[in-house]
Amino acid sequence: MGSGLITSTFFSVLKLLLLALTCFQLFAFVDAAIRPSSAYLAANKLTKVAWLLILGIAVVYDVKWGSVTSILTIVGAAAAIIYTVDVRPAVRQYAGSSRGKNRQKDRSSSDGPYGPW
Repeated sequence: MGSGLITSTFFSVLKLLLLALTCFQLFAFVDAAIRPSSAYLAANKLTKVAWLLILGIAVVYDVKWGSVTSILTIVGAAAAIIYTVDVRPAVRQYAGSSRGKNRQKDRSSSDGPYGPW
């Protein structure tokens, strides 16, 4: 590899891109871990264990041997994107939030979207 300014800048940008991608995959892994497994079944998605394996392997691979041009990095990024865009909203809908349920119970008919009028 060359040692010129443009070459070193290019590889620095690729390293930053890989770092951002790994952080995104780690976010997807942690989010998958905190969701209840029953929500995955209710949303008719892959099981929680399957998503944890897929995303966990992607994170470990990228931390140890990752490269932006590696096919496994690309597959791991696709898995994280699919989880974030498709699975996460469906699982959040079925998992529910205790804060949201309590707010709905306490809300009267004269309350606006941001509190009482």
